[in-house]
Amino acid sequence: MKKWHSAIVLTALALLIFSPVVFVLLNQKPSNSLTAQGYTYSIVNTYPHDRNAFTEGLVYENGFLYESTGRYGESTLRRVQLETGNILQSCSLPDQYFGEGITIFGDNIIQLTWKSNKGFVYDKHSFELLGEFSYPTEGWGITNDGNKLIMRDGSATLYFLDPQSFSKIEQIEVRDAGNPVTKLNELEYVNGEIYANIWMQQKIAIINPQTGQVRAWIDLTNITGYQNLYAGDVLNGIAYDTTNNRLFVTGKNWSLIFEITLVA
Repeated sequence: MKKWHSAIVLTALALLIFSPVVFVLLNQKPSNSLTAQGYTYSIVNTYPHDRNAFTEGLVYENGFLYESTGRYGESTLRRVQLETGNILQSCSLPDQYFGEGITIFGDNIIQLTWKSNKGFVYDKHSFELLGEFSYPTEGWGITNDGNKLIMRDGSATLYFLDPQSFSKIEQIEVRDAGNPVTKLNELEYVNGEIYANIWMQQKIAIINPQTGQVRAWIDLTNITGYQNLYAGDVLNGIAYDTTNNRLFVTGKNWSLIFEITLVA
């Protein structure tokens, strides 16, 4: 009886001592505040860029840059020679449209506009306008993963669209340390991850497209060096050469495009 009585006493004491710990553990919320890795950069090469180009979208394919420029009455779609900065092909948007992000999907170029709720589809080779589509939000950046279009509207939300119907398939919220990341601008899909400019900041977020979690940040502070920039001439433009594993960045009205490598 004494042993049985002692066991009861010990059990009661254990419950009193450890129950607060158990309560805390059971009531802890799962954490998604993974620490993002930090990168700086090393400049590999520089290339000339049209100082009058208010860059909103940038893509590299088969030796050429494709660029979308903004501003009402000045918006264009361009094919540019990387090494010289020469504009090889161009078409202008009607004055009521403010050009935004672009992506190449198959033989088509898809271009967003800012506040008009309208996108355009062009033939990649001729720049012939093939069609239009609509969306309920503002248009900022767009890229694709080979199967779906990935679009953003300035908020922390990424929208995944069907590339044929342009209907929404799903959406995720971009977060860093549990906090939403807003003002995502130009997008580029690089080796299974989404690279995104942050408007008015000299940094790029590297985002997991399945979870929306920011895996890393690229700090591009002072990359422009000697260039005399105005307040609105911010970092905006990411392009990736999948064949040669080259990463290019530029900005609105910058005179240079920078080929960079990441430095941990």
